[in-house]
Amino acid sequence: MRRFATVAMATRSTALVLALCCMVTNAPAQTYPTRPMRLIVAVQPGGNLDLIGRAVADKVSEGVGQRMIVENRPGANSTIGFGVAARAAPDGYTFIMVAQSALVAPKMMRNPPYDPVRDFAGVSLIATLHQLLVVHPSLPVRSVKALIAFAKAHPGELNCGSSGNGSGSHLALELFNRMASVRIVRIPYNGDGAAYLDLLGGQVPLKFDNMSTSLQHVRGRKLRALGVTAPVRTPLLPDVPAIGETLPGFQASIFNGMLAPAGTPNDMLARIHAEIVKFAQSPETRKRYAGQGVELQSSASPAQFSEFIKSEYVRWGKVIDDIGIKPE
Repeated sequence: MRRFATVAMATRSTALVLALCCMVTNAPAQTYPTRPMRLIVAVQPGGNLDLIGRAVADKVSEGVGQRMIVENRPGANSTIGFGVAARAAPDGYTFIMVAQSALVAPKMMRNPPYDPVRDFAGVSLIATLHQLLVVHPSLPVRSVKALIAFAKAHPGELNCGSSGNGSGSHLALELFNRMASVRIVRIPYNGDGAAYLDLLGGQVPLKFDNMSTSLQHVRGRKLRALGVTAPVRTPLLPDVPAIGETLPGFQASIFNGMLAPAGTPNDMLARIHAEIVKFAQSPETRKRYAGQGVELQSSASPAQFSEFIKSEYVRWGKVIDDIGIKPE
């Protein structure tokens, strides 16, 4: 009996040790985060990416009980901020907002400070911002088909305002030129603001512009919308066709999402991803952003967003190669 009692006590002791080991192993997942995190935004304050990043940071802070502090690191077409994030420790306390420009910029540099696929792990998609192809009312076209015909009849004579190299408006124009077999000349500006002023003034006749800024002017008839860069029509302007209805396969909407340094533990990525899902699925929040032309959506998992980044990197890299942009 004494031997059986000894065995039973040993068995209970072993079980207790195993349970304690499991508790220690799971402790980081249960307590993370234990201090404030930083969210790098590699653009100036006030733009779409910055505003969405700040809204998400507030939601994450509320959900995990630690502040997620936004840190703007603009410059060199987002590469400064991304270089900082790529060098950060993969400890779950550094994250960065991402858009197309951050995938395109390394393709346009001889010695980029980061690789968007190798150096980062996905957290989640957050939003899609559709662009509108808008024209000044003085341009005598009322459809994408008519614009293509006009551009072919006047090769190299039609100008289009655009912000910096690799921006959403730049890429949309280049993709349009390639798919429509036209030559609309890009007029680069130092930011969308200056380009937009010249568009409203009629100095440039057309632009691919964020729906959030152009919608009010379309409704006020200061600009004419020819098409939306989304795969299908948007409920905000149901009478405006998707450009893809004329050019099948055309899609040049802008995405916003969040990344972390490569090697960040999966359980930490999942923790932040869960808060982004809550943000993107909130009916009140979705309605508020939809009125601004922003569609909130989250990835199914951090791994899925990593795959999305890879596919977008390849897709836009091909566009850059096709149009002959060389690294500088």
